[in-house]
Amino acid sequence: MPARKGDDKASKAGDTVSGADWSEREIDGATYMLVSFVDLDLTEATIRGSTFTECTFRRAKFNASKTEDSAFINCTFVNCNFFDAVFTQCKLVGSKFERCTYEIMRVVGGNWSVVSMPGSDLRTAKFEETRMREADLTGANCDGSSLRNVDLAGAMLDRARFNKCDLRGSDLVSLDPTMVELRGAIVSLEQAVVIAEALGLDVRPDD
Repeated sequence: MPARKGDDKASKAGDTVSGADWSEREIDGATYMLVSFVDLDLTEATIRGSTFTECTFRRAKFNASKTEDSAFINCTFVNCNFFDAVFTQCKLVGSKFERCTYEIMRVVGGNWSVVSMPGSDLRTAKFEETRMREADLTGANCDGSSLRNVDLAGAMLDRARFNKCDLRGSDLVSLDPTMVELRGAIVSLEQAVVIAEALGLDVRPDD
């Protein structure tokens, strides 16, 4: 079925969009501010160059959608489904996620700093080359996931699970190994030194 273009740019600040079907649509260059989206279906939609500022998404379906070079600034996502969604070079600074699902979601590049995702199940999600400075991942389950070359400086990681997670190339300075689970996590030698020093070990080269 060909992609459709509809009235997805018609909403004004303060509007509520309820039950809209934007599946398979191309949303290009749209701008929204303070719009509440309820039960929005974005399945297989393509979003490019669009900006959402302080918008709220409740029970939105982002399944198999592709979002590129777009921004969701200080947005709130509640009970949303991101199954197989791909975000490429997107900005989600300050956004909050509550009770969302992220099965096989992929994030490539972009700025996700100060996002709030406490307790999120990210076991099948992948983040690559993403900036997540000061992100709240408290209690997040990242077992078996991949966070490659992710900037986690200042991130809140207490009680998070990273068992068998691929963390190579990521900034782990904010990670307290006594407050997270790391069994079988994949790290580089340089990162292993950072973790060892965080445990109070005195790491020295062989004499």
